Amino acid sequence: MNADAKRSIEQDKAHHVHPQSNLRQHAENGPTMITHGKGVFIYDSDGREIIDGFSGLGCVSLGYHNERLASAAVRQMNTLPFAPTFYNRSHPKVAELGERLTAMAPNGMTRAMFQCSGSEANDTAIKLLWYTNTARGEPERRKVIGRVRGYHGNTVATVSLSGQPHMHAKFGLPLPEFKHTELPNYYRFHIDGESEEEFSARMAAKFEQLILSEGPETIAAFFAEPAISGGGALMPPEGYWREMQAVLRKYDIKLLADEVVCGFGRTGNMWGSETWGMKPDMVTCAKALSAAFFPVSALMFKDGMYADMMKNSDEVGVFGHGYTYAGHPVGAAVSLEALDIYDEIDLVGHVRKVSDLFLSRCHAMADHPLVAEVRGVGLFCGFELMKDAKAREPFDPSWKVGELVQNFAHDRGLYLRAIGDRMSFMPPLIINEDEIDIATERFKGALDDAWAVVKAKM
Repeated sequence: MNADAKRSIEQDKAHHVHPQSNLRQHAENGPTMITHGKGVFIYDSDGREIIDGFSGLGCVSLGYHNERLASAAVRQMNTLPFAPTFYNRSHPKVAELGERLTAMAPNGMTRAMFQCSGSEANDTAIKLLWYTNTARGEPERRKVIGRVRGYHGNTVATVSLSGQPHMHAKFGLPLPEFKHTELPNYYRFHIDGESEEEFSARMAAKFEQLILSEGPETIAAFFAEPAISGGGALMPPEGYWREMQAVLRKYDIKLLADEVVCGFGRTGNMWGSETWGMKPDMVTCAKALSAAFFPVSALMFKDGMYADMMKNSDEVGVFGHGYTYAGHPVGAAVSLEALDIYDEIDLVGHVRKVSDLFLSRCHAMADHPLVAEVRGVGLFCGFELMKDAKAREPFDPSWKVGELVQNFAHDRGLYLRAIGDRMSFMPPLIINEDEIDIATERFKGALDDAWAVVKAKM
């Protein structure tokens, strides 16, 4: 490590407060300092080459060092580096992006609003639900339902919507308008002898019970990722979305698909909604929208909702919502370039082609003594780590087995994410078969390293 890297680490420890991090550990040990990246690889200040098995935070879809995306940003910066979309002003790039996105969105979306992050997109969706319900004479429809272990962002509202206890603790959250239904983890929570279809029906029945206990007339929407990324790459069990959507239709409750992680090819279709037959009323996306080269997100909905917005705007005189950087020209230009690249390289087709190898390599680890379940689709895979897979007995949380695997993987040159004792594996979508072989071999080695430590405790 050179002097510049050491100085950067000390600066970071002294001044930079890290999100979603153990602050004590950071104060003592400092950060892993990433210096550059290329393709699916990142490089740290110690000179290690690491395969990014989590696509940054599920966003680096086209890998690192993409000259076309960088050039698109520079061209736009030299042409029009900023233009607000407030006060009926616009610019060509955001107009084109709105058309492109709604044309490719699932279930007939026609309108798009832009923000800088998935958190902001989901927060905006909540505000629009309340806003349009008021226009329709249903102001009491304010409650929003998420799922236990679901994740939808870090604003006050989206943290409340998320079912993540560590994000509620000490913040005085969640807010009372936000409720949570069951986590549909078939492996962990099915009754002995219960099929996936039967489990899904039971999840939907509990969902309906929650709606009835709160009052259907008070429920605005159900927010859900097609597959739960924040729960450890948790795939919906058979029949889940059919059963849940039947309940929503019964009580005229909107469905918002949070496609922030699943969107743009991750599941082997352009949208996770397509993979699992969801018919959302609203859609949010971010991350791979710009391939992580610029912070940009979108919320999409239909003309009916826009008509309700216009009604309130007429009464008030203005639609009183927006962000300074909403529809940023550089973000729009980069996103359009990313969408062009996705089409030109047939990204969805590539994911389908390499996912057979990726998933087979992952499922080959299902008989490892640490692994209780492997689940996945496309380039999106989760591993459940358990002390006793058959009895569904978890490890003592103090053992931090997931973190142990994550750290050993990093030592071997693979970045993965541990979510408790669940591992999430979602590499950049451009990964090739040779890189899949290397990454999965390193993951298997990390499991072996962790098992040697865990076995000594048992």
